Amino acid sequence: MNSRIWQSSAFRLSLICGAMVIISVATLSTAFYLRTVGVLERNADEKITQISERLLTVAENGSLDQVKQKIHLALSDGIDSDTEIYFLGDPNGRQLAGNLNQITHLYPLGKIVDEKVIRDGRLSQGRLLIQRTQSGNYLVVGRDMSDLREINLLIWRAIGVGSLLAIMLSIGGTVFFRSQIEKKIWAIRHAAQAIETGNLRSRIEITSDGDEFTRLSADLNRMLDRIEHLMDGIRHVSNNIAHNIRTPLGRIRAHLEENLRAGSDPVQMRAVCESAIAEIDGLISLLGKLMQLAEAESEMRRQHFQSISLNALLADISELYEPVAEEFGMQLNLETDEPATISGDYELLSCALANLLDNTIKYAGAAACIRIRLHRTATATRIEVSDNGPGIPEQERQKVLQRFYRLHSDQPGHGLGLSMVNAIIRLHGGQLNLEDAGPGLCVSMTIPLGGR
Repeated sequence: MNSRIWQSSAFRLSLICGAMVIISVATLSTAFYLRTVGVLERNADEKITQISERLLTVAENGSLDQVKQKIHLALSDGIDSDTEIYFLGDPNGRQLAGNLNQITHLYPLGKIVDEKVIRDGRLSQGRLLIQRTQSGNYLVVGRDMSDLREINLLIWRAIGVGSLLAIMLSIGGTVFFRSQIEKKIWAIRHAAQAIETGNLRSRIEITSDGDEFTRLSADLNRMLDRIEHLMDGIRHVSNNIAHNIRTPLGRIRAHLEENLRAGSDPVQMRAVCESAIAEIDGLISLLGKLMQLAEAESEMRRQHFQSISLNALLADISELYEPVAEEFGMQLNLETDEPATISGDYELLSCALANLLDNTIKYAGAAACIRIRLHRTATATRIEVSDNGPGIPEQERQKVLQRFYRLHSDQPGHGLGLSMVNAIIRLHGGQLNLEDAGPGLCVSMTIPLGGR
């Protein structure tokens, strides 16, 4: 057989199921046979043994004539007379009484045997028990098993037909089962081959069966959607990184060329060097934020999670930014509920809150009121940073969570602040939402108690 077929899990599973069906049919057939023919044979053996013992007792306690009378009565009373076998013979095997013409050879004494015999001139399938009396005579008691043999033959025929049907159904089921599994697996392989060639939008066809393969296909499609989204994000990030690095590098090159043209003018050379250093510092800041964002999106920082009091964290951040808010004519208020403790990274959470407050102070406008609120539920904590400034249009709220997306292109920055916050909250198993504060914007961070 082709080794490729044996390598197929679908074929092996189908073969195992078929073998189990055949074994089950064989087991049930054997049990049925033993409960029918076996019981009938045991009953016949018990009856033969009981009659033989009674006749031996008569022979030992009475006379041979009494045994003959018992045998004659048994054969003429009409009770099972057509199936009973009796034989009383002298030590030489000549018949003295009974319906068995003769004993063709000596059988094992005291054991029930199956033999073909001549009974009343007819060939019969007998089940016989041969004993010897104390006087040396032979006593044979038996039963004609021809009717039982016919029942036995019918049962075996029925078992044979049933087994053949079971084998045929098993083979048919094996072929059908294998074809169904391979059909579903082929749909997965087809999508995988399409993706391998570069078609990341290819998906596995979902059927309405609702079976395990359907659920697996749905899970794989969700995974492929996530991978496609990540790949698009990587392409988008790569393009933005190239743009954000190329622009300051071009300006640095222009400054250096200007420095060359400046000749020996120290004042102009100093101004050009300071501009170049500022551009380089901007590049370093950008690369630092990108590294911090990559670190927040990795799973490694979760290994260093520890118990953190959000009340203390918010108090520290509020104390740090309150003077900054006052400098811009803003008011910063902190409202905390009952104590809330989570498992997390203190440094990253501080960075997330700092980014939010930086954005709020930058865009909320003069004389804005900024409120930080901590609320605890039975399963999670919710941190809200809200203001009464201009807010963010609803259609832009998901876009500002993307890397390098800037709502106000005329403002300084790289567009990484909210994407950084989102990555940090997701690392902690939480969710970031941008909502309307009416007026202004409310940024809510929901984090499960105890961490992820």
